[in-house]
Amino acid sequence: MSLAETIRLFNEGKSGIFNVSQQLIQRILTLPKRGDYIFSRSLNSMASYFSIARKRLAREYNNPRLLRISFRTLRHWKATIEYHKTKDILHVKELLRHRSVDNTLIYIHLEKALFGDPSQQEFHVRVAHNLEEACELVKAGFEYVTDVEVNKIFRKRK
Repeated sequence: MSLAETIRLFNEGKSGIFNVSQQLIQRILTLPKRGDYIFSRSLNSMASYFSIARKRLAREYNNPRLLRISFRTLRHWKATIEYHKTKDILHVKELLRHRSVDNTLIYIHLEKALFGDPSQQEFHVRVAHNLEEACELVKAGFEYVTDVEVNKIFRKRK
């Protein structure tokens, strides 16, 4: 993520301030805006705008399955991927603003169904001997695993 900015979202008692990338800020600023808010506070107008955009994309990509995507689908996907990356259920609970971790546990099952048992997965493994090599590995999609002596171990799924 590049330089982070913050945005404030209002959502029926679950408002909050979130860090977002400069790229997302630029995309949001290109959206049409009436008044002080980018999106109307009306849930109906948001749903309507989303529905129109979804239909347009389904036509453009000739993919009717896109019509089945909802806000909840996107929320589930983000949570599942976040759990997959971090393996931290409490982080996902906070991200989703769940009151109980029991509500968040579903994402563990979704992650296992999508990505399988981590012990059965195969990885490319690389060793970084200095900061420059570590940065190159991260740019290439490798994730940091651990240090061994002065070296850093990275891995990427095959």
